[in-house]
Amino acid sequence: MVHVHHRYATVQGRELFYREAGPPEAPAVVLLHGFPTSSFMFRHLIPELAEDYHVIAPDHLGFGLSDAPPVGDFDYSFDALADLTAQLLAGIGVTRYAMYVQDYGAPIGWRLLLKDPAAITAIISQSGNGYEEGFVESFWGTARAYWREQNPETIAAIRQAFSLDMIKWQYLNGVPDPSLVSPDTWQHDHALVSRPGNDRVQLKLLLDYASNLPLYPRLHAQLRESRPPLLAVWGKGDEIFGSAGAGAFARDVPDAQVHLLSGGHFLLESALDEVAELVRTFLAKAELPAG
Repeated sequence: MVHVHHRYATVQGRELFYREAGPPEAPAVVLLHGFPTSSFMFRHLIPELAEDYHVIAPDHLGFGLSDAPPVGDFDYSFDALADLTAQLLAGIGVTRYAMYVQDYGAPIGWRLLLKDPAAITAIISQSGNGYEEGFVESFWGTARAYWREQNPETIAAIRQAFSLDMIKWQYLNGVPDPSLVSPDTWQHDHALVSRPGNDRVQLKLLLDYASNLPLYPRLHAQLRESRPPLLAVWGKGDEIFGSAGAGAFARDVPDAQVHLLSGGHFLLESALDEVAELVRTFLAKAELPAG
């Protein structure tokens, strides 16, 4: 039986929650979640990896069980979340690691890569976008309008992303058999996003998401230079980050593995076995250094 530990660490005076499993001396794998969820999205994947790897899955500040200080007390940005993640990992002695990035986890992961390329031993991207062509405009048009101007109309439109119906859509859209996805997922995420004041946290981060696009050329250059082992595994039905974003990694990492599976944005909810097998095979071939 794999034991998953549920821990807290104080970083910059804030409590960050993280899940940890596997032998500390084994190669490290860091799982970085997306919006609007938390390390909860990896609850089934962690035991699949922990027999062979030291697995760490943090909740970003403002998400899950980590602290969620109000916007007036913390300047939320992807730079800030990446710095917190780096300090959390250093505090628990993780200096080199493979990273699994999804949605918001990707811009956090890209910043970690750019700051310390030697720390990253491999990359797994599951709907973790790094290219302009990954954006599905029917979804991102509302966000782009919000980036251009913050007024009552654009703010009201973007707030729909925090609604129960929209979070449920993120989980079910593109999934051939929606009955495979537990309602616990969208209910859990909606309850945490709906905490008093958290809407302003999410508005701040959605606004800061625009800062990721100018970062892409540096990311691509670093990928070409480092050529890390890279696996992109995406849901064919993802209408947030489309499959073109998965294929684009091969431009900069020619031997990248790209797999498009039947499913949507939260692929682990409906295709866990397929994803876990791809990840285990990929990590075994990557021959990661011990922790």
